[in-house]
Amino acid sequence: MFVDHLSLLDFRTYASLDLPLDRGLTVFVGPNGVGKTNVVEAIDWAANLSSHRVASDTPLIKTGAERAIVRIRVRRATHHTVLEFELNDGRANRVQINRAAPVRAREAMGVLHTVVFSPEDLTLVKGDPGHRRKFLDDLATSMRPVLVAARSDYDRALKQRNALLKSARYSRQNAQSHQATLAVWNEQLARAGAAVMGARLQLLKALEPEVDRAYQQLTDGPKHVGLRYECSSVDPAADSAALEHFSVGDLYELMLQAFDRVQRQEQERGITLVGPHRDDMVISLGDTPAKGYASHGETWSTALALRLGSWYVHVADDPNEGAAPVLILDDVFAELDARRRQKLAQLVQRAEQVLVTAAVDEDLPRALRENPHRVVRVSPGRVDVQDAPAGEAPPDRGEHD
Repeated sequence: MFVDHLSLLDFRTYASLDLPLDRGLTVFVGPNGVGKTNVVEAIDWAANLSSHRVASDTPLIKTGAERAIVRIRVRRATHHTVLEFELNDGRANRVQINRAAPVRAREAMGVLHTVVFSPEDLTLVKGDPGHRRKFLDDLATSMRPVLVAARSDYDRALKQRNALLKSARYSRQNAQSHQATLAVWNEQLARAGAAVMGARLQLLKALEPEVDRAYQQLTDGPKHVGLRYECSSVDPAADSAALEHFSVGDLYELMLQAFDRVQRQEQERGITLVGPHRDDMVISLGDTPAKGYASHGETWSTALALRLGSWYVHVADDPNEGAAPVLILDDVFAELDARRRQKLAQLVQRAEQVLVTAAVDEDLPRALRENPHRVVRVSPGRVDVQDAPAGEAPPDRGEHD
């Protein structure tokens, strides 16, 4: 699949933008801060209904504007789909598909798939578990949009359960009533949580070999990447490896048992201590955890492998023509040494559409610059499109690193 047209109105720094695109490679070039990332961020937002840069939609609306418009046309094989999103501050966004009547936002999920590489990806290896949970959930949801409902149900039930635990902590009255209500929220949280955990575990089984394959392609090194699900609901004395064979029903029972096991600690602290919101994906390189032990170069290679492995999983899940996700490489080449730039550049050329942002032309690896591609010169609030034919390329910056 690929995006062949993007229109923006009051999105980030763009009062108005009308940009034709095409399959193949497009490079957005311009100094830092002029709005390159804003363009690819809009495309990624249209795929995932969230930004890879900020937690809410408010920063996406141009300062002084009441709302932003993102309109995008997606081509998949011979089919065209037009998505239009109205982003509103403080109220629900408005979504249309093919200019029909407005629909729920989740109905637009799955029309466009993207995989984004960015410098922030280092947090997937070095950062706290929340980054890795989001990585798993976003990837699982992009492949199975129905998971949006389970995630929403879980977040809502977790908020209510935490409020009840906090209230019970400071109130000695109506203890029996608190317990009855808590049992209701236990059931709702366990049901939604089991669906979320089940999706994560199923994804992890498919993802691990693809991430390892990507790591080998990027490094040619002797180490292998391992991915393991660390589940807070499992009794510390039990074997967590058995999770791989659990059904959603088994996970539901597991969470209910975990609530019983930690009931006293939860009541003392006034917060939910077990569930998907407390789980982690442990990444290992060889026999050691990547977090805290991997070198800077290994950390970068692992982060890149997680994203490239995501693309491989998408392709394996739907091998039909035009189904492969759009690849977005947001200012990532400038962060890599010459060897990793070349390796990554060679691998991403398999995608039907690749969108790259770079501060200068020299940040683009030789493996990409030598092929025909489109260059979009970005300056504050505007873009200029030009074609860059294949030809002799100057040496890579840092070629002898």
